[in-house]
Amino acid sequence: MIPLHDENPTVRPPVATVTVIVLCVASWIFLQGMGSPQALARSLCYFGLIPGRILGLAPPGTEVRVGQGLYCVIHGQGGLYTLFTHMFMHGGWFHLIGNMWFLWVFGDNVEDAMGPGRFLVFYLLCGLVAAATQTLTAPSSILPMVGASGAIGGVMGGYARLYPRTRVHTLIFLGFFITTIEVPAILMLGYWFLLQLLGGLPALAAAGGGVAFWAHIGGFLTGLFLVSFFVRPDYYQPAPRRPLP
Repeated sequence: MIPLHDENPTVRPPVATVTVIVLCVASWIFLQGMGSPQALARSLCYFGLIPGRILGLAPPGTEVRVGQGLYCVIHGQGGLYTLFTHMFMHGGWFHLIGNMWFLWVFGDNVEDAMGPGRFLVFYLLCGLVAAATQTLTAPSSILPMVGASGAIGGVMGGYARLYPRTRVHTLIFLGFFITTIEVPAILMLGYWFLLQLLGGLPALAAAGGGVAFWAHIGGFLTGLFLVSFFVRPDYYQPAPRRPLP
């Protein structure tokens, strides 16, 4: 399922959501060289979250492969700043576009219920817990983790809590047949969360890189829990209900 748009109008412009999108795109262009091998490798090395480095479990001098024939060397414990910088880095065009699209679809309404300042704090907290969750599943890993998807998972969890019955127009693929359907947000987001669980359980025993499923899971659950502490009662308006046909 790929969300196209929801039936949930906003009152205030999504300033914080747009700001995050601009920062991620700017990072991709100016720090990651739009995916050029050398720039992308450097960004993974310097701005990606490496659990073994953060926790001091990777011996100094450990080489980390960050690209074809490209390595960086871990010089002891450190890199706490990467707990934040990794949220604005991405591993490829599809990674960036997919994350920014999900943030655009769901972020504006969550921000509308909080205001931009609260939303930014909420977003970063979800990203931090997402990173911690993924780190705990592989504390000695030396593979860089990048992407906004943990924080965006938190936004999706918040949306599921605030607007569970809002209709989301969704693109689905049935073999070679492509169509759109309208489903309640809780169904679309619940399906997404189930996919993360199904991917995350086997990933616990897997060696090597891949999708940070547990960051997604941790972010979503954090957003589901924290959203009620960040919503402003004078801003939040439940979405109008319209029964599905």
